[in-house]
Amino acid sequence: MPDDILICAADAIVDGGKGVRFALTAGGEDATGFVVRHGGKAFAYLNRCAHVPIELDWNEGDFFESSKLYLMCSTHGAIYVPETGQCAGGPCRGGRLRPIAVVERDQNIYWQPDDYVRPARA
Repeated sequence: MPDDILICAADAIVDGGKGVRFALTAGGEDATGFVVRHGGKAFAYLNRCAHVPIELDWNEGDFFESSKLYLMCSTHGAIYVPETGQCAGGPCRGGRLRPIAVVERDQNIYWQPDDYVRPARA
């Protein structure tokens, strides 16, 4: 699809391993998204905690907590289900991460812009 934007090679992300960040514009503001692999599938989200709108990773690409079962915000410990972005515990109560559509093809992972998340400004 012509609107798909390359994030990385598919083998750059492994189950429960480091994620890959990518630049975008969210609601007209410069921001980042990230893609991780969980259960063999790639999932991408806006890199913004549902509790306080700050980036989740404590070191670049570190989104999973120690058990590798949940994504975790490094600031206040909010945890999220990797497959859905739904809050699973902590101060994000009832919130969820903003999903970004991704496709995996030809050994690459691409993200798909929508009305809110758009390509990064030049």
